[in-house]
Amino acid sequence: MRVNYSKDRIDGTAEKTGIVLFFTLKTGIEDQEMLKNPAGDLNEIKGQILKEVPMKQFSSIYYMGGKLFAAGLLALILLAGCANNEEKTSEAAKQKREQVTGTADNVKTKTIVFYGNSLTAGYGVDASSEAFPALVQEKIDSLQLPYKVVNAGVSGETTAGGRSRIDWILRQPVDVFVLELGGNDGLRGIPIAETSRNLQAIIDRVREKYPNAKIILAGMQVPPNMGRQYATAFRGTFEQLASKNNLYLIPFLLEHVGGVASLNQADGIHPNREGHKIVAENVWKVIRELL
Repeated sequence: MRVNYSKDRIDGTAEKTGIVLFFTLKTGIEDQEMLKNPAGDLNEIKGQILKEVPMKQFSSIYYMGGKLFAAGLLALILLAGCANNEEKTSEAAKQKREQVTGTADNVKTKTIVFYGNSLTAGYGVDASSEAFPALVQEKIDSLQLPYKVVNAGVSGETTAGGRSRIDWILRQPVDVFVLELGGNDGLRGIPIAETSRNLQAIIDRVREKYPNAKIILAGMQVPPNMGRQYATAFRGTFEQLASKNNLYLIPFLLEHVGGVASLNQADGIHPNREGHKIVAENVWKVIRELL
């Protein structure tokens, strides 16, 4: 026995499924073709089948055909459902990617400027990976914070030199400004009042150009051989400026590094690679609260 299926429009209840069953019955003697006109009346077709096929054989054929038809229809429904689910999953994944991309695009990267002398510039070490500004950038990146560090340190810079070039640095956007100047003034014995005026001028200029920028002042100290009175007044200058201008203060940039031979280079002034790691921690204690 072979059961063939063809889609067509017929009368009766079966026409709602849109499927006509073609039965071809093969007996032991000869082939008999039935149901050659799919457009005919369903009852008439059934009648023709009943005339030529015993009821028991017809029931068996009809039953098997129905089972095959139901199985085929179920398979089509399942395939359609799977395709629909795949489309929904694909669409959901696409929307999620667009949402993540849109969020990333909406987050604006902010700028942290480290403005200083050879300590900031990373004298004697690899400035791009070992100087404390670069180490601070690593900490920022590890937390996936939207901040970019700009190292604007110049070896040998004094507060007067920093004051003269501040406008050039402020050409770029500034969200956080770390002011690390004054150490070379102290080593040269420059009058403290002059150092204070220059630092104040730099602070004023940053505030004028970027009113919303947060300013961090790095405190410095000088060796005792500069004289106790000078050393005391020098240290106090940074505290006074921070209080006057409502700045964030790093009490002493070289805390736990200054005067420690193993953490400094041969000159005893500039931190080595290990020394910069500690300096970065001193800076991070203050700057992390702002990010």
